[in-house]
Amino acid sequence: MSQLEATSRPDWRTPAVIIAAGCVIGFLSFGPRSAMGFFMTPISTTNGWGRDVLALSLSIQNLLWGVAQPFMGGIADRFGSLKVFWAGAVMYALGLVLMTVSTNPWVMHVGSGVLIGLGLGGVSFNLVLAMFGKLLPPEKRSMASGFGTAASSAGQFVYAPLTIFLIDSVGWQSAILLLSLSMVPILVMAMALRTKPQAVASVSAAPQQSFSAAIGEAFRHPSYVLLVLGFFTCGFQLAFITVHLPAYVADLKQPAWVGGWTMALIGLFNIVGSLSAGWLGSRLPRRWMLAVIYFLRSVAILAFLYAPASPATTLIFGAAMGLLWLSTVPPTAGLVTLMFGTSYLAMLYGFAFFSHQVGGFLGAYLGGVLYERTGSYDVVWWLSIVLGVASAIINIPIREKPVERPAPAA
Repeated sequence: MSQLEATSRPDWRTPAVIIAAGCVIGFLSFGPRSAMGFFMTPISTTNGWGRDVLALSLSIQNLLWGVAQPFMGGIADRFGSLKVFWAGAVMYALGLVLMTVSTNPWVMHVGSGVLIGLGLGGVSFNLVLAMFGKLLPPEKRSMASGFGTAASSAGQFVYAPLTIFLIDSVGWQSAILLLSLSMVPILVMAMALRTKPQAVASVSAAPQQSFSAAIGEAFRHPSYVLLVLGFFTCGFQLAFITVHLPAYVADLKQPAWVGGWTMALIGLFNIVGSLSAGWLGSRLPRRWMLAVIYFLRSVAILAFLYAPASPATTLIFGAAMGLLWLSTVPPTAGLVTLMFGTSYLAMLYGFAFFSHQVGGFLGAYLGGVLYERTGSYDVVWWLSIVLGVASAIINIPIREKPVERPAPAA
């Protein structure tokens, strides 16, 4: 944390307050988004659509979330974070409201795809983690990233059964309207994470470095490119499972509660995985952490496909995937911080997250398209396994050291 930010920050914004506010934002922003898969069946049935329609909407959401992230991060880096959080919350809420009146696929694409996707770019845990990097001292960043990621997982744990309850109780339209109210507290919590325009951060980043210079430096750095490529798989696997697992479980003739509680268990065990990753991130080589996580995901998916179909095996799969779900985030954010400092952390991590969301777009969209064409999710499950092994290999050569910069002129 820079001396400038430390002296200009109000006294009430202690590290504990900053972490707590960021955790609340992560909880509230990730919760509704993680529950979108539960609306697949009721929305499709109400409007007479195939699963590919909402799958495309959620694919657009994932993609635009990724597209928006580096731009939202860059704006927050350059002009301060508060208005970015506010704009993201408003767009997110409007997108949810628009979903309830969408009887045309294109209107659904605008609401659940474009507006929510852009909103997530300005309000998700990715921006929260970047603000942790700017506002917290170095020794607290890795653990804070774990807390922020775990809070997002807690949102998934709470919102999964809550969404099922609301759909059964008041119908899917009213359920979505109630979820939109989650954006209101974010407007307040963002006050604790605001940064000043052009705030000078870590001494390891050149204070006068331009946007274009920072981007060029990052994409000329082989380790950053490998990290970005590996993050693609994370998005592919997570989006496919989030969007299609409830329907896949229903196809296996398992009760509806199995899909809901499996997603809830993913969120619950992700708390453990994220906190563990945050704690281990300052103690173990992060590249090896990522390699192991990606490989174990492939093992878990393979075991799930070959295990006898039952509620027990599905719930066990949810618990196993939960441990590995967002545990990639703290080491990935930590590596970006280590390589380039914090001056453009939000933007550079945003580019890595864009790769993640391109994978998410393909995972969600291919799941819907291939299901409609083949009547099965098998191809996408196997793609998830192959990509997991590939990402495990990709992360191993990463060099965990700051980027080498010319010495400044005297």
